[in-house]
Amino acid sequence: MNTILLFIIAVPVIEIYLLIKIGSQIGAIYTIFLIFLTAIIGLYYAKYEGLNTLKSGFQQLSKNETPAYEVLSGAVIGIAALLLIIPGFLTDVIGFLLIFPLSRKFIFNIFGKRFNKENKKKNFIEGEFEDIDDDDNDRKI
Repeated sequence: MNTILLFIIAVPVIEIYLLIKIGSQIGAIYTIFLIFLTAIIGLYYAKYEGLNTLKSGFQQLSKNETPAYEVLSGAVIGIAALLLIIPGFLTDVIGFLLIFPLSRKFIFNIFGKRFNKENKKKNFIEGEFEDIDDDDNDRKI
C-alpha cells in the first residue's frame, strides 16, 4: 500500500480517536478550549522561532556564508505552524516537536544521516573535461 495514502487515512483516524478519548476524560468544552489554546500558543512560538531563524539567516549572509540550516529551519517552522493550525492533538505534538530548536536539530541529524547513507550507495563517475575552442570546430573538410 502506498505510504502517502496510508498516512492520509491514518492521521485523521488517530486524531478522531484522540479527540474522543480526551474529550471523554476532560469534557467537550475543555477539549475545544485545549485545541484553541495549543493553536494560539503554538503559532505565537512559531512566529518567535521564525523571526529568530530569519535573524540568524541574515547574520550568516553578513558573514558571506550560506544560510542552509536557516532556510531549512524556516521551511520546517512553516510546516509546524500549519500542523498547529489543524485541529487535533497528534498534529499539535508533531508541530511542537518541529518548532523547538533542540528537537528540530535532532530530527535534522536523523534525516541527515539517512540521506548521507543513500548518497554513498550511489555510484559516481569522476572525470575531467576540457573546453574546446570554436576555432577548432570551424575547420573545413
